[in-house]
Amino acid sequence: MNRVILVFDIDGVVRDVSGSYRRALADAGEHFTAGAFRPNSIDIDSLKSEGVWNNDWEASFEFVCRYFEGIGRSRNELSFNYDELVAFFQSRYRGPDDQNWTGYICDEPLLLSPAYLEDLIIGGVIWGFFSGAMRDEAAYVLSGKLSLNSPVLVAMEDAPGKPDPTGLFMAIEQLESLHNLPKNLPVIYAGDTVADIYTVVKSRELQPNRVWLGMGILPPHVLDDTVRCEAYATALKNAGAAAVFRNVEELTTARIEVLVKTAV
Repeated sequence: MNRVILVFDIDGVVRDVSGSYRRALADAGEHFTAGAFRPNSIDIDSLKSEGVWNNDWEASFEFVCRYFEGIGRSRNELSFNYDELVAFFQSRYRGPDDQNWTGYICDEPLLLSPAYLEDLIIGGVIWGFFSGAMRDEAAYVLSGKLSLNSPVLVAMEDAPGKPDPTGLFMAIEQLESLHNLPKNLPVIYAGDTVADIYTVVKSRELQPNRVWLGMGILPPHVLDDTVRCEAYATALKNAGAAAVFRNVEELTTARIEVLVKTAV
């Protein structure tokens, strides 16, 4: 197979965040509405399907604002600010001691293995990561749990949030430089949200001379519910996903070869 660039999102693709980021999001919603509203999994998916709430801090804040607007209060009248919400969120996700993490992040299951990544390399697939997570939180799983040695990573601090494609372009440029790649290789971005797929759509609009493929990955929290699973897959396809998989490891080199040939 000719070489291909594959960039992974992290949350919901590399690691299961249903009991971590999503739990912290729900905690924040509940805390800042004084227990009146705790967004459930369906609420969170519905908000994220709008395609602009990739950042879970911003999603948490939006939930709280919408709750108060629903009872007749303006978001300008809130008794707390965004930074307070972020601090609370992080105290749940990382834990109360920012130097010694004991929070939800410690219990995130992995969704792919080092062996899978090695198989991709053998098959001519050059990979890296573009995530809306903070760099040290992304490194916790990439370097810590997966034992990857300084992989190409564009994180929250490095680029605007998705669906802005700047971070994806940065990851591609780093991979091209690191591996001395030509500038026109096909690019696949694998993500679990509508915003991830929109990122690919915008990339194609800005750089139409390259093959761009968005691959939808179903997050673990929908897999046990057939109706939700089908609805989630449909949302990703409607956003522009070329294909949707139950787990990222289904995106094998053989499958990639077929998808790229079909797109060319």
